[in-house]
Amino acid sequence: MHYQALIASVISCCISLTCFAQQADVVIEGGRVIDPETQLDAIRNVVIANGKIVAVTEQNVPAKQVIDASGLVVSPGFIDMHAHGQSLLSGRIKALDGITTALELESGALPVSAFYDKALVTGRAINYGASVNWANARISAFVKDLPQDSDEWFEASMNKINWQSLPADKDQLTKILADVQQGLDEGGLGIGFLLGYAPGTGYKEYYQVSKLAADAGVPTYTHARYLSMMEPNSSFEAMAEIVGVAASTGVHAHIVHLNSISLRDISLIGPMIKKAQQSGIDISTEAYPYGAGSTSVGSALFRGRHWREKVGGISAHNFELNGKRLSEEQLSQLQKDSPGTEVVIHLLDTSNPTDQQYLDDAVLFENGVIASDGMPWMRDGKRVDPTVWPLPKDAFSHPRSAGSFARFLRVYVRERHKVSLAEAIAKLSYGPAHILEKSIPQMRHKGRIQVGADADIIVFNPDTVTDKATFSHPAQTSVGFEFVLVNGVVLVKSGELDTNVKPGQPIRNPIKHPSQQ
Repeated sequence: MHYQALIASVISCCISLTCFAQQADVVIEGGRVIDPETQLDAIRNVVIANGKIVAVTEQNVPAKQVIDASGLVVSPGFIDMHAHGQSLLSGRIKALDGITTALELESGALPVSAFYDKALVTGRAINYGASVNWANARISAFVKDLPQDSDEWFEASMNKINWQSLPADKDQLTKILADVQQGLDEGGLGIGFLLGYAPGTGYKEYYQVSKLAADAGVPTYTHARYLSMMEPNSSFEAMAEIVGVAASTGVHAHIVHLNSISLRDISLIGPMIKKAQQSGIDISTEAYPYGAGSTSVGSALFRGRHWREKVGGISAHNFELNGKRLSEEQLSQLQKDSPGTEVVIHLLDTSNPTDQQYLDDAVLFENGVIASDGMPWMRDGKRVDPTVWPLPKDAFSHPRSAGSFARFLRVYVRERHKVSLAEAIAKLSYGPAHILEKSIPQMRHKGRIQVGADADIIVFNPDTVTDKATFSHPAQTSVGFEFVLVNGVVLVKSGELDTNVKPGQPIRNPIKHPSQQ
């Protein structure tokens, strides 16, 4: 497969040099080009015209703009499958972390058309897209309100327990299925399942919505039903449910944030997933390189008897807001008055070698990819204006929102030598594209440095690329990504973001029926 792709690329390159040399927009010269699919790793020039790669060659080619990549790595732009808080601002932050495509797949959007329409108003720095938000469909069915593609609308629903704790009746399930189908008809990239936020959901509902996805030929992206190392209702059971439904429906089931849902049971959950994959069950997964997670303080994960013991014996001190640990009184008050507040939760202590190994097992899971699970940026309890730049220094989020991809390169490649640079680039670019390309045609042109691929390209220094975001100071962008091109447009030049360009394009499946709302 790699050999055939390489031969095709060489032939296309020869044709392209003849046809496109005189109209090249950009040439990236003299960089170490790494293409994960063909396994090319050599000094080459990358020629770009009309947003596409038209040649990868040793020859010099004239162009309107020349980027000197000597001593730097040229790779496909990174693809983040799990990016909340989608906005112009978040895309700019992610571009400085090497990301050229960020997708909202775990939560998704509903109405789907509203998500894409909103993006057109401000424009986007990087490519964007969303799955169908099953949770919004469920909330709408229970509270009898039209779903809104709004984080605030979802967070307000955290005060309404019924949609989180009860199975749907026949009429509610009919509405849920209809709303989800409408989202797919509007071009949704699969179905996002926040099952862990509604653990009372009936098993039949999860099966039926998954079957709907299978019939449509799109994936589900599931936040597993339980976060617990105690049985019954353990994370292991929740993962087994996903595997079972994938096997019985034939759906491509993507498991989100393997690290934070498995925790210290990764030694059991990992082999279960691997065996399922070896048996032909279509399962993929992702992780982010931090021991701490982030979610709404009022999540169902933090309710009920023994919830603290279930997630490893945590206390209020494990919760962090605005860079400060919470007291028991503060935690209780937030859960009562502001359950939608996004907080950081320290789950694995990576200063402990055993906990670090648990995290490594998830992050380095074979054929798994890196995804940030990036969160919205908050300031004084409100979302930061999505059109502002630069990011305010006192803005709050999990540091993964700004630094996941640079962190993976720094920690796992440069400092700890756990994977090679080429292997890391595959986990960050081609891997996500390959997971999605079966159901999302546009992804067949992402994650590659090949003729005909979209010119989503990054140029970086592997010796200096570094995440700067920390838990106490998360509003710091990564460094080391010298050039970032999105659809052939230079978005980052010499490490500086160009706010005058917004080259991001929608990633969206074909629209079958427009919104009826």
